[in-house]
Amino acid sequence: MQLDQVRAIVTGGVSGLGLAVANHLVAKGGKVALFDVNDDKGADAVASLGEGKARYFSTDVTDEDGVVANVAVARDFLGGLNVAVNCAGILGAGRVLGREAPMPLKNFTATVMVNLVGSFNVAKAAADAMQHNDAGEDGERGVIINTASVAAYEGQIGQAAYSASKGGVVGMTLPMARELARVGIRVNTIAPGIFWTPMVDGMPEDVQKSLSASIPFPSRLGQPTEFADLVAYLIGSRYLNGETIRLDGAVRLAPR
Repeated sequence: MQLDQVRAIVTGGVSGLGLAVANHLVAKGGKVALFDVNDDKGADAVASLGEGKARYFSTDVTDEDGVVANVAVARDFLGGLNVAVNCAGILGAGRVLGREAPMPLKNFTATVMVNLVGSFNVAKAAADAMQHNDAGEDGERGVIINTASVAAYEGQIGQAAYSASKGGVVGMTLPMARELARVGIRVNTIAPGIFWTPMVDGMPEDVQKSLSASIPFPSRLGQPTEFADLVAYLIGSRYLNGETIRLDGAVRLAPR
């Protein structure tokens, strides 16, 4: 698929990795629908991307009916839908046995709902729309790209909920790709390492330096533009399917 033909939904699209993806796709001639819950940043993102190229949709990715409705409206705005990129997520940090009490189950559930269930919810609604597209080369009708994390493989202390949610994203990638192959929809996942996002930007400088030093090479935090580059490559490379790719500078997370 050529990037100037991309008509994409990007969840978590008004900041961080999602906004970087939106910027990249629009710069290459695509159009994007930004699904997020931050209305203020949504307006700013659309202003920077261009109102003819982007539109913001206030969307709770865990709301099944709301996602279905917004996918339909987004498809009308975009003039079609052939790409969905799931970047929406929450950190959900917390120990199983905290100092005062065990982790409330609602905290674990909330993290899994946004990161895993939300990704599935958007993916299946997007796939339902994409299956009706005219088939392109090799019979391709659409591309779905999910975001996991290296914490899916070596989660740290305090990341039980987060790692479980991201491990679920990795786990559903291959079976989803196998199932959707019959309608020409590819499914891949990116597992980023430690990236420069608004969350990291708010950390003390010494913490930022420590994080950078933990990465073998290049010994720095990942840039959102590098994540967006990989998204673009996955969109364009039709033989990449059912794969989870680590994008992490060879980092392996320590226990804490």
